[in-house]
Amino acid sequence: MKKWIVLLLAGGMSGCYAAQTLPALTVGIDPTFPPFEYMDDSGHLAGFDVQLGEEICQRIHRHCTFVSLPFDSLIPALQARKFDIILSSLSINNERKKSVDFSLPLFSTPVYLIAAKSSSLVADAASLKGHRVGVQQGSVFETYADKYWRPQGVEVVTYQSPDQIYTDLTAGRLDASLDDAVSATFSFLKKPQGSGYALKGREVTDTALFGQGTGIGFRKGEDLQLQQQVNQAITDIYSDGSFAKLSHQWFTFNVAVQHK
Repeated sequence: MKKWIVLLLAGGMSGCYAAQTLPALTVGIDPTFPPFEYMDDSGHLAGFDVQLGEEICQRIHRHCTFVSLPFDSLIPALQARKFDIILSSLSINNERKKSVDFSLPLFSTPVYLIAAKSSSLVADAASLKGHRVGVQQGSVFETYADKYWRPQGVEVVTYQSPDQIYTDLTAGRLDASLDDAVSATFSFLKKPQGSGYALKGREVTDTALFGQGTGIGFRKGEDLQLQQQVNQAITDIYSDGSFAKLSHQWFTFNVAVQHK
């Protein structure tokens, strides 16, 4: 049986509420995807998604309780009522919409192939044929690689976390990875072990998989009042400038999305 790690977080951008006076909102998260969600050097949960989630919880007068699980276990655990929502850089796409309801989009970031600077590989099947490409298990990167690359002779290798991918990439057991450019830059390319690697070629685009941004996941057809409250909080965070303020603390470029 998996060991559940529960992290209680209070506070956030708008000030502190007394945790004991607020009903808990349990939030599923995979803390292996910096700078969005990760464990910092002191062992505390940190990241852009975490701060954004705390802000949303405060605006709907709830207390965030984060439950840590591997990414590919989050949707099944949500359906099994192990927590109330998912907030873990969960890309909105049509396949996932069959299983969960989504909030308004939170943000959007580009997707790239990562490989050695000296490599001639680019993000297309012809270039990658016969090569090993690492992706996070259960991610949209795995879905994309399985759909477009694996049938063309690319060896797609899945991992539970990006750190495992980059360990094998630097050890020569992989030729490339497909990942979120922001996360890859923060957790790998800017570090000494990633100095010989780079984002390769053009941004990988697929409107059905990547083009709708990330969102908060809810149980399908349930918790409609909670969905409305969360969507209103997201709208307010954008309209009053809080999203821009928070994102500028983490990123050097715009990750905002347009809400219709």
